[in-house]
Amino acid sequence: DEALRRRLEKRIYIPLPEEAGRQQLFEINLGTVKLGDDVDMQDLVARTKGYSGADVTNVCREAAMMGLRKRMAKARQEGLKVAQMQALKDELDVPVSQQDLQDAVVNVCKSVGNDD
Repeated sequence: DEALRRRLEKRIYIPLPEEAGRQQLFEINLGTVKLGDDVDMQDLVARTKGYSGADVTNVCREAAMMGLRKRMAKARQEGLKVAQMQALKDELDVPVSQQDLQDAVVNVCKSVGNDD
């Protein structure tokens, strides 16, 4: 973050995570999340080249929320009230799919530019 860097007296170079590091970040952040059978970690690692650790964490959070967002949108279209939506919590425990993760990668931009 550029604003934070301006406040520090010394600058310390912290490289972006390499493939193995991003793989571990995905495994850590998705460890408690139910994943679909179609999830391809190697594809995700390749798609997130240049992402920081925080960026990868944000991708995982975004993907984990995709199922909830989709179900809530569908419930609104069906005209369900809040009390009825709360009764749907069993339907919200759906695995995170590869498409959810790919959409999250598109939605979460890199926070570190190539020049940085």
